[in-house]
Amino acid sequence: MGRLAGKIAFITGAASGLGRAMATAFVREGARVAIADIAEESGAAAAREHGPSALFIRHDVTSEESWERALDEAGRHFGALHILVNNAGIGTLGDIERTSFEEWRSVQSVNLDGVFLGCKHAIPRIAAAGGGSIINMSSVAGLIGVHNMAAYCASKGGVRLLTKSVAMHCARRRYGIRCNSIHPVYIATPMVDRMVASARDPEALRQALAEAIPLGRIGAPEDVAAMAVYLASDESSLVTGAEFVIDGGLSAM
Repeated sequence: MGRLAGKIAFITGAASGLGRAMATAFVREGARVAIADIAEESGAAAAREHGPSALFIRHDVTSEESWERALDEAGRHFGALHILVNNAGIGTLGDIERTSFEEWRSVQSVNLDGVFLGCKHAIPRIAAAGGGSIINMSSVAGLIGVHNMAAYCASKGGVRLLTKSVAMHCARRRYGIRCNSIHPVYIATPMVDRMVASARDPEALRQALAEAIPLGRIGAPEDVAAMAVYLASDESSLVTGAEFVIDGGLSAM
């Protein structure tokens, strides 16, 4: 307890799934958290769970104006910013021939453009607070190819290398800002639940996903939240430009 005491975090996509689990873990470790999401009802409910330690901010990660407004609001409320978690994301199934340009652009807009905008506008704020940590949520699909996830793989691969570029930029400028990426496998979140529910045989697909992972199970949001706490804390003070794979051994095959 207290690993993030005194720190202020801004987490996108924090109304549910991984973002909500990370917000809970951060507050438990002493941080105060801006819960940013386009889902107002569930986002406000998530913030209420943590009382004065959390603030809900309606935020569209694809909008530069929304980024500036949301970060300003968090700064006015909490007084500083030490941690940014670029977690908001969407996924769609489709191989290169069956993915429409509209679907492609929609996925890139949220998953990659949103991370670019978040890093761009959070860096000066974190630097002004004396430094801190940026955590970008990529995926195991940003490391290995998946035949029917062309847009998603491209977006998450982009997040992986953007993270390294940001890390090197901040290091050269001596901002005291670390930037790392997390690469989960299938995690029990609403996004995976929707993908499973769209299958002809949802239970068969869920079982297949679990069996594809060498450790034999779909991940839990808390698996990722635990890694995020480490990367947000001072325990990772010499860690930057790195990728942390949480995939039950899938990418080692």
